Amino acid sequence: MDVESLRRDLAAAFRWAARLELHEGVANHFSVAVSDDGGQFLLNPRGRHFSRVRASELLLLDAEHVGADADPTAWYLHSHLHRHVPHARCVLHTHMPYATALACLRDFELLMLDQTACRFHDRIAYDRHFGGMALDDAEGERVAKLLGNDHSVLFLGNHGVIVIGPTVADAFDELYHLERAARLQVLALSTGRQLDLIPDEIAALTCTQWLEYPEAAALHFAALREILDDESPDYLD
Repeated sequence: MDVESLRRDLAAAFRWAARLELHEGVANHFSVAVSDDGGQFLLNPRGRHFSRVRASELLLLDAEHVGADADPTAWYLHSHLHRHVPHARCVLHTHMPYATALACLRDFELLMLDQTACRFHDRIAYDRHFGGMALDDAEGERVAKLLGNDHSVLFLGNHGVIVIGPTVADAFDELYHLERAARLQVLALSTGRQLDLIPDEIAALTCTQWLEYPEAAALHFAALREILDDESPDYLD
């Protein structure tokens, strides 16, 4: 996909994250690689609210050189993820409320409680050691190693989540469904009743069915783009 198309897709992801309240004002960051090796990537500019992001203002950065207009925490996380995790073509980092609430529970793991949660069966890594903001290369490298090659989601303890995907559409679809699964689990836990978990073998089967379902992420994102085209076409500017 060409750079201009990637800009428009990423701008659409910002706008929808704002509409769905998955963001945290001008904090949190999304990026997408524009080079095959991940050495160049697009990132939101520092201080820009998600609901106002436009395609043309996304920063084009080189992972080897700190971008002056990039937020420091975004730089150290996203540059290392793009350099060291080959399948992290698109990286979405948020403090979205329900997933972050779960990340604040001691020894938490996402429970296989419903069909949507099963999408993430054996695809989540966990960081249990919150040590402050990511403000150096060592922290960026540590997070990249935790995510590794077998996961699409990293729960950051007492912090938030990182979701990755091969395209903006894939990553945003993951982010959306992760927050839906987290919301359902918070609601179920709030009842105080015993949870009825899905057996591991059924959860694994359901995960495979999710991943093989034809064009689900692309169709979802195309529908979101269509709404923006009608209601907020300035994201394309």
